[in-house]
Amino acid sequence: MADDQLLSQLKGKYQSVISAAPQIGIQLQNVHIENGKLLIRGKAPNENVKNDIWNRIKAVDPSYSDLVADISIDSSLPQPQQQAAGSSGGGTGRTYTVKSGDSLSKIAKEMYGDATAYNRIFEANRDKLDDPNKIFPGQELVIP
Repeated sequence: MADDQLLSQLKGKYQSVISAAPQIGIQLQNVHIENGKLLIRGKAPNENVKNDIWNRIKAVDPSYSDLVADISIDSSLPQPQQQAAGSSGGGTGRTYTVKSGDSLSKIAKEMYGDATAYNRIFEANRDKLDDPNKIFPGQELVIP
């Protein structure tokens, strides 16, 4: 019973990491309590994606003393498309759910490492966005 409460509490704390993992290409295998800590086990397609999830973990809690993240590299997983110049619209299926306090430039910084790339996200979501300064929590955005 205590494990259920702890699991619920820690999943809430690290929800942004758990939600982002599949969006950035990590295949989650399990998320549960082990030895009093939240264990997140998954496979990343490359080192950059693995580093990205670790940066997100440290953004939630720099000490992450209540978390064990076992992220291995599996190069057979689909590689995320990154700034593939000339790639046509067919979409990678990567999406992002807007959270309170987000802006397109903040999302671009998180996804591409460059806040000025916000227009790529705006253009890919013209069907649901009229203004790059008007996004709302809960919106599902395509990340090209």
